[in-house]
Amino acid sequence: MSIRLYNTLSGKIEEFKPIKSNEVSMYVCGPTVYNHAHIGNARPIIVFDTLRRLFEAQGYTVKYVSNYTDVDDKIIKKAHEENVAEGVVSARYIEAYQKVRDSLNTEPLFATPRVTETMDEIIHFIDELVQTGHAYQVGGDVYFRVGSVPSYGSFSKQNLEDLQVGARIEENTKKENPLDFALWKAAKPGEPYWESPWGKGRPGWHIECTAMIQKHLGETIDIHCGGQDLTFPHHEDEIAQGECCTGKPYARYWMHNGFINVDNQKMSKSLGNFFTVRDVAEKFGYEPIKYLMLSSHYRSPINYSYDIITQCIAALQRLYNCRDHMDFALTTAVDAAGEGDAAFMKEIDQCVEKFITVMDDDLNTADGITALFDMVKIINTYLTEPRSKEAVNYAIRRFDELTDVLGLLYNRKTEDLDAEIEDLIAQRQAARAAKNFAEADRIRDELKARGIELKDTPQGVQWTRTK
Repeated sequence: MSIRLYNTLSGKIEEFKPIKSNEVSMYVCGPTVYNHAHIGNARPIIVFDTLRRLFEAQGYTVKYVSNYTDVDDKIIKKAHEENVAEGVVSARYIEAYQKVRDSLNTEPLFATPRVTETMDEIIHFIDELVQTGHAYQVGGDVYFRVGSVPSYGSFSKQNLEDLQVGARIEENTKKENPLDFALWKAAKPGEPYWESPWGKGRPGWHIECTAMIQKHLGETIDIHCGGQDLTFPHHEDEIAQGECCTGKPYARYWMHNGFINVDNQKMSKSLGNFFTVRDVAEKFGYEPIKYLMLSSHYRSPINYSYDIITQCIAALQRLYNCRDHMDFALTTAVDAAGEGDAAFMKEIDQCVEKFITVMDDDLNTADGITALFDMVKIINTYLTEPRSKEAVNYAIRRFDELTDVLGLLYNRKTEDLDAEIEDLIAQRQAARAAKNFAEADRIRDELKARGIELKDTPQGVQWTRTK
């Protein structure tokens, strides 16, 4: 089955057809690095890494690029407040952002370009637009001429008349049209700058992504991704300037993830409900954040709350327990095939098929997780007694395939128990055999306090590490 994606460009779910056979070029708008990533920033990181994993699971090579905007008004302001160079601020938060990516178990990127490393390409791009009449210079500033693009506003379904009325409220008299946007900004005193044909300055926001895409992925890419808030003006402007410069389609598919609410309210610093990924991870860990983002369809809004994140922790524990159960089942597995093995493996395959079907249908991770838990129920039911090594290994392999696509269960602790813990377990078993249940319970409680939970099964005692 082919992968089908909702394309913002067409407003429809479409079958994905790559430009190059078995290769996907993919760009995700990255952060402006002046502060730590908030939980809303985590969503595109997680969602589009999962999309990349889905493609790779189906044999595609993925060139995934995500940028860092490392020069911006907010970065300059932060640097002035701290009395440090802008590069100090951006380097600090790039490092922090990369730690978030790593802690969320995302795959390495094809490229992570920075604006300051792409300045030659940006200046060249702007110059092309000026030469072709799509941009104009006013003093040391350069603006894109929106009127040169008859289709401007169609991507984001904007009414240009309404936009123009709104823009005139804060009209820049230097512009030919209130909707014209900055490609190059003349340097102000105390700001970083670069030399250009229009004097000292720095780029506008929208041109940066366009130049980085062309440098690393080419003139037309397969998929462009980002949050819903970027549809206008950022992505609308990217399309306008990119297609005016190259005369070619900018991106064939556009994907946008939904917003994050906190306790059913829009996340806002003014409301006091603004949380960084680091804040949440310090209390609950990174993986529950990832599970939360995958538990709803990527285009739907997500609500973050204490109750919801604790539910995510519990759901993850069920998955970990199932995986540990399979490892334990393998220690007691028999060589000979069992009577029910074929039916069991068929049920496993049906879960895998369901998972693939829903994931291929516009990256429906919520239903994908449902299919995974269907598999968990089947596995836990079948492995209540010793089964064949073939059946257990088959379940492990198919289970791991699904969790790998979702990027989950990356915190598994597989190390063996130390001798002291093994001795305590043996003492408890001896106490149970002697019907000294008080002593057995005491040892069980001691082990629990040390992060080892025990489960008595017909195959023997099964342990799980909780910390």
